[in-house]
Amino acid sequence: MKILFMGTPDFAEGVLSAIYESRHEVVAVVTQPDRPRGRSQTLIASPVKEFAAKRGIPVLQPERIKSPEEIEKLRAIDADIYVVAAFGQILSKEILDIPGYGCINVHASLLPEYRGAAPIQWAIADGKEQTGVTIQQMNEGVDTGDIIASSVVDISSDETGATLFDKLMNEGAVLAVDTLDLMERGEVRRVPQDESKATYAKMIKKEMGCIDFDTSAVRTQRLVRAFDPWPGVYTYLNGKVLKIKKCCVYDGDLSGEPGEVITVSDDAIVIAFAEGALSVTAVQLEGKKQMPVHDFLLGNPVKTGTKLGMTERKAGER
Repeated sequence: MKILFMGTPDFAEGVLSAIYESRHEVVAVVTQPDRPRGRSQTLIASPVKEFAAKRGIPVLQPERIKSPEEIEKLRAIDADIYVVAAFGQILSKEILDIPGYGCINVHASLLPEYRGAAPIQWAIADGKEQTGVTIQQMNEGVDTGDIIASSVVDISSDETGATLFDKLMNEGAVLAVDTLDLMERGEVRRVPQDESKATYAKMIKKEMGCIDFDTSAVRTQRLVRAFDPWPGVYTYLNGKVLKIKKCCVYDGDLSGEPGEVITVSDDAIVIAFAEGALSVTAVQLEGKKQMPVHDFLLGNPVKTGTKLGMTERKAGER
């Protein structure tokens, strides 16, 4: 089959790579425009664009794919099907109707659970033991199309956003190629989603990583794993951002006010929450590298009774 691929980040590149290596032909790639990054605001190409450019695959980078001129560009490309994975723009019905086989989407959850932008992170944050990848026949809704295929992936107790990302990317790549083979043979079966079971995985913003000590230690420990590598989970110590990189739920019987350091050992800082406490074993102070708590304490003594949190914001940050 002739494939037009739409995608942008690393997850999409993994799927594109598998399709490219299969017997199917990638005739063009559509990805987001280059975006400024870092302090220098240098324009950076997406992983999908870099992959395609190295292999001589034509690349389109529309600011607004639903514009009439961009739709005409799509019509000019001879493709049997569009494969979409984390593209970043919503397709109109006019676009969905262009290819003969329609458009399929590779989504990193077991739909109808976790529709939306951040299914990988919220599955960990919510304490799920399993998630997966779904191939759906796209319609005009957001992740609401009929299910063509799905694959279950276990979430381990120490799973992070980064490790689960890799698992789902690899699973999605295999499933996408298998689905294309089935579609070409006319052997797929489409199953409508059960709307009563639908949930939504909202987009993650940097401020979501700020610790709320009035919640539970269990929930926060999940967020530390879910928000690795971005945006990270953080609080404030002596006016500086302190990221929590590794931690576990404290099983002792000490307690304190939310945000209070209730005990300090050579290799751990234990912080109280409204429900339970966290034993923190690795941190990253603003402007520094990640380090074990043992090393951190050598240059940054922390005493029992120290309060962390919103009151530690630097002047002008409120």
